[in-house]
Amino acid sequence: MMIIVERNDPRHPGAMALLEQSHALMQSLFPPEENFFLDFDALAAHDIHFFTAREGDTIVGTGALKNCHDYGEIKSMFVADEARGKGVGDALLRQIEDQAREEKLDRIKLETGDALVAALKLYARNGYTTCDAFGPYATATRSIFMEKAL
Repeated sequence: MMIIVERNDPRHPGAMALLEQSHALMQSLFPPEENFFLDFDALAAHDIHFFTAREGDTIVGTGALKNCHDYGEIKSMFVADEARGKGVGDALLRQIEDQAREEKLDRIKLETGDALVAALKLYARNGYTTCDAFGPYATATRSIFMEKAL
């Protein structure tokens, strides 16, 4: 089945269900001070472009681009277990990168947890390389930071 990536509201029931799964996973893997996920309302802010990926009518992935003026930041990337390995993460990343280019951003950065092996592989496969800590993450000890020039 074809994967459709589109702008969406993070408060859409299907998006909320996936984001709740993502938050639960992060809370099970990392202590509270090492969790940097945004809540539904924060993801709906004017400086964030929130996307969902769907197969048919079922939302199977989420991802967002936060415009930080000097760079874009990837937020809330998550793919449902049953959709992993189908290219959903790659499709979301392409959309986020296209949005960043449209906004004239020349670099995308991200923070992800050191235990998230599949995410690290996804980003590396798509040309992201490790970089120094940035933004609000200076004290994070369980984070991996990556970036990609556009």
